[in-house]
Amino acid sequence: MLLKTSLRSFFAHKGRMILSLIAVVLSVAFVSGTLVFSNTATGTFDRLFASTASDLSVGQAKDKLTADEQEGGAASTVPVDTVQKLAGLPGVKTALGQVMVQSAVLVDPKTNKAVGPTSGAPTLTGNWVETPRKSVDITSGSAPKGAGQIMLDADTAKKAKLELGSPLRVITKSGNYDFTISGIVTFRTTNPGAALAFMDTPTAQQDLLGTTAFTTVDLFGDGSRSDDQLKQQALAALGSGYEAKTAAEQKAENNKDVGSFLNFMKYAMLGFAGISLLVGGFLIINTFSMLVAQRTREIGLLRAIGGSRKQVNRSVMVEALILGVLGSTLGLAAGLGIATLLIQLMKAAGMNLDASSLDITWTVPAASYAVGVLITLLAAWFPARRAARISPMAALRDHGTPAEASANRIRIVIGLVVTGLGAAGLAAAASADKAATGGQWLGLGVLLSLIGFVVIGPLLATGIIRVLGAFLPALFGPSGKLAQRNAMRNPRRTGATAAALMIGLALVTGASVVTSSMVSSANAQIDKSVGADYIVAGQGMGAALTPAMVSAAKATPGLAHLTDAKELPANVTAPDGATTETKLVAATRTFTEDFRLKTTAGSLTAAFDGGIAVPQDWATKHQVKVGDQVKVDYGRGRTQSLPVGQIIDSGESLFSGAYIVNTDTVTKVVPEKDLPASIQLYGKAAPGADPDRTLTALQKSLEAYPQISVRDQAGYKDLIQQQVNQLLYMVYGLLGLAIVVAVLGVVNTLALSVVERTREIGLLRAIGLSRRQLRRMVRLESVVIAVFGALLGTGLGLAWGITSREVLAGQGLDILTVPTGTIVGILVASAVVGLLAALLPAFRAGRMNILAAIATD
Repeated sequence: MLLKTSLRSFFAHKGRMILSLIAVVLSVAFVSGTLVFSNTATGTFDRLFASTASDLSVGQAKDKLTADEQEGGAASTVPVDTVQKLAGLPGVKTALGQVMVQSAVLVDPKTNKAVGPTSGAPTLTGNWVETPRKSVDITSGSAPKGAGQIMLDADTAKKAKLELGSPLRVITKSGNYDFTISGIVTFRTTNPGAALAFMDTPTAQQDLLGTTAFTTVDLFGDGSRSDDQLKQQALAALGSGYEAKTAAEQKAENNKDVGSFLNFMKYAMLGFAGISLLVGGFLIINTFSMLVAQRTREIGLLRAIGGSRKQVNRSVMVEALILGVLGSTLGLAAGLGIATLLIQLMKAAGMNLDASSLDITWTVPAASYAVGVLITLLAAWFPARRAARISPMAALRDHGTPAEASANRIRIVIGLVVTGLGAAGLAAAASADKAATGGQWLGLGVLLSLIGFVVIGPLLATGIIRVLGAFLPALFGPSGKLAQRNAMRNPRRTGATAAALMIGLALVTGASVVTSSMVSSANAQIDKSVGADYIVAGQGMGAALTPAMVSAAKATPGLAHLTDAKELPANVTAPDGATTETKLVAATRTFTEDFRLKTTAGSLTAAFDGGIAVPQDWATKHQVKVGDQVKVDYGRGRTQSLPVGQIIDSGESLFSGAYIVNTDTVTKVVPEKDLPASIQLYGKAAPGADPDRTLTALQKSLEAYPQISVRDQAGYKDLIQQQVNQLLYMVYGLLGLAIVVAVLGVVNTLALSVVERTREIGLLRAIGLSRRQLRRMVRLESVVIAVFGALLGTGLGLAWGITSREVLAGQGLDILTVPTGTIVGILVASAVVGLLAALLPAFRAGRMNILAAIATD
């Protein structure tokens, strides 16, 4: 009987459940879509790496104190005769020498634009050799032959509008080389987003490596030896200085590189899906609370004919279970569409995944149903408890649906206590000495303040809405007065509806404060610390500056000087014996004219007079003072002892945590030919030279290198703004789902409120309230609730954002900027959202038949 009653009740009120159902569907779809996308991407790359990895890959052993390609170092190589040595080992069927580098840059000579991915994926340039397990096939043209031919992958060629016979320039550390495209290759499984270019082996060795060698040797076994046995044999035959990776190890390494990006996407999206689920929970609570209130008499009748409290409770929970199961099922299906959309977005970024073979493991439906059903049952549990407490006589005496009482004293006390604890946590975070400690207090403060505002929301609703709605009667007459009173009539319901909107807007406001402060602090730091007029830097994987680029820049007229900065891997040992692995910044002496670093002790000039500049945190940890000797190990037995000339303040954002030395100091132990390529150049206009003309001349000097950016201080500030905006827009986009669910909550509350007040609406119409006034009343009520939620969210977000800035003040965020334009925009947008959310409920209220409404029981 209980199940039958619940089913009849659910389908009798299915129209009132629809928006709650949509909220569950959207949230579950986000979860299932994220999981399906992650599984599909991971599975695709697993198949790619498993099908293309050699049985064993042998290369030079990596040295942590040797700069890699991305740091301007040379590609590691093995001698040519390594191929013959390994080919003769038992169990080896084929040994192939491979050349592959990531530092080369492809350029279309016709447009002088870089050819390759813009998403951060690498451009891989190497030699073409037929292997037993190829990742690509030649689908057009032929393999490269001779110094003037090159092959390109189909995706890159299509994006750059290149074809057979098109010219292509390759920029390497040794020079610029012009080629003609002789062939197009297509990935067999998928393109992970990289650009591929192939030359013949002699050309690749000469142009890419500058020597007759290979970067790795790939071995393919005959089946008589395991991969581990081949590894043992190879290392024994070659001796020290080499490393070997089996197919399984190659696959694990590749998966780790790709997996870090995919996992970041996965957990970020699941985190925002969790926020949407939380917001949806408030919608479900409101829905069932209002349904219970509207069915008070029905519940009383059930109790009167023998239904127990437990049965009433179960009846409501069964309805919630039906809603959860139905919403999870639809959400699971909708998630496939979201996964397909994410795959298409990845394709646009250059990562080609196959949407026709979505990878749906058992974890996807399990997670979808667990999330959808559990959140629905948990949200419905509170209304179910209230329903079970209704006495039969009280229910039978009920002829309407009176408003619930104001928040009780216990709720008020709990809310005030939790909010107070949250405020104390935020205060502790702002006054913490260390950023790590402050971050812990910040997390606790954010959680408690959020819970406190949710609990105390009904109490705030009464007071704030009274103030917000004070002008409504004067402006809109009876409609305004009724709207204000309706919004205050049920503080608990108003508080829950506003809380859903509050959460999303609090996060948006907090993120806006932090990012605005980041930009302001960075700009102020540039104005205060940077004396250089121009900054030259590489972009993407080919970020190092070749000698030809440096020479071209130095030849620019109008420059007073050009500072050359490099990065060297090094071990720095403090006087207490503790050793730190780091990247040392080595720059020419004019660096002291280009930067005025925030200093705790000493000076940058002293550091460049044969000393070293070290970061404050490291110096404090190891009790290092100016004048103390520290040991610097550059590898290969090259070490030197340097006095500390400067301790860089931890608030120095431009060179945070950096160890800085004069290049002349380094070359006393490291030959100049062994230094890595430059990573940045800093220029200053000569006295009397026009800064703008000099900038134009510098850009013209380097126009042959499209991977190089040349900016003045204003351009560098714009770059920082663009980077921060990208982060902020991503946060806005991911919070969009939570905002949508919150808006559905406003619509849901108003729609059910109209149903709940059917008789009241009929009586108002009977005594002279026009349809237009009635619709205006509903719209104004919606706007007041939305603005109330926006005010709570803005206030909470400001507290979170300001505290976050205080926590990070020691890390360079020393200027607080409150984006007033964004905040005003949020409040205005909230009023518009409230207006739009009320359109359908107001339209429905206005169409009610007066006599039928009055006769409603």
